[in-house]
Amino acid sequence: MTCDNDQMTSLPLVFDAPKRGRPPTHFADLDRAGRVAALAELGLPRFRADQLARQYYSRLNGDVEEMTDLPASARPGVRDKLFPQLLTPVRHIACDDGSTRKTLWRLHDGTLLESVLMRYTDRNTLCISSQAGCGMACPFCATGQGGLDRNLSTAEIVDQVRAAARALRDGELGEPGRLSNVVFMGMGEPLANYKRVVGAVRQITSPAPDGLGISARHVTVSTVGLAPSIRRLADEGLSVTLAVSLHTPDDELRDTLVPVNNRWSVAEVLEAARYYADKTGRRVSIEYALIRDVNDQPWRADMLGEKLRKALGPLVHVNLIPLNPTPGSEWDASPKPVEREFVRRVRAKGVSCTVRDTRGQEIAAACGQLAAEER
Repeated sequence: MTCDNDQMTSLPLVFDAPKRGRPPTHFADLDRAGRVAALAELGLPRFRADQLARQYYSRLNGDVEEMTDLPASARPGVRDKLFPQLLTPVRHIACDDGSTRKTLWRLHDGTLLESVLMRYTDRNTLCISSQAGCGMACPFCATGQGGLDRNLSTAEIVDQVRAAARALRDGELGEPGRLSNVVFMGMGEPLANYKRVVGAVRQITSPAPDGLGISARHVTVSTVGLAPSIRRLADEGLSVTLAVSLHTPDDELRDTLVPVNNRWSVAEVLEAARYYADKTGRRVSIEYALIRDVNDQPWRADMLGEKLRKALGPLVHVNLIPLNPTPGSEWDASPKPVEREFVRRVRAKGVSCTVRDTRGQEIAAACGQLAAEER
């Protein structure tokens, strides 16, 4: 796999970013009543709300000038009130023969975030950010080491998905296709931005014209283990896939690798995950970044399999992730023989375990790398 210079697209900025502040209100931030009220203030009838929803969610138009069924005289007011530009692409970088594209976005206040679009033979997956930066401080994560800038608004999350769906539809990554999967595994801790993430998930999964119509079973929300919020999510009735970034089965090491473990232990996180599995009937994914000589010992594989079998039974799958090291980091990926032995031992405990397909290693694929380079 290569990533030549001609696969990198830098895009000119079209505005001077103001100081950081509250994102402008967007159509996707409002419920139906809020949209109707906003349109009424512009002197427009309520049926325009459904019209705009069809344009945004079904036709994937974010620019009011493309909404040709809206009177030209009404477009400036609608744009200013309901469709401010939220995301401006700074750079696209592609690799894997063009099937993986990472985008660096600049928000209205100069904040940077990233998303990654990946084409597979059987699906098209978008990895999105829920925060600009991250406050969880995991030492092996580029985003965590950069700290938290701010939460994203609901619309800033949804618009990442709309933009990717449009890019696929228009054939920007090859043959025209349809976005099928969305994973909240980009920058940030989704459950630390709970209300906006849940609002975004509802719009991503709602059928047209009120949403993007992606199956909830094809949406994954990841967390480092905010146990109360996992339980709260279980009660939302969304039935998305829950992914728990565990990274080690023992509290002693996890206190260092995932500092939030000092608040919610491995046992508490697994209890919350079991509640989610029982409530939704969905299998929980356990994310495990395999780090050389840190968490890849055979005894940890045995402990992981044993704890997961007891806590979750068949309602669990381990997704082993070869670490994508960041420049200058002391952390490195485990050798392949160690990885294979780890998988064998987890499976020997009766727990499903596979190794995640690695994408984008040539394009600073680890979350936060591209933003850090831009800064």
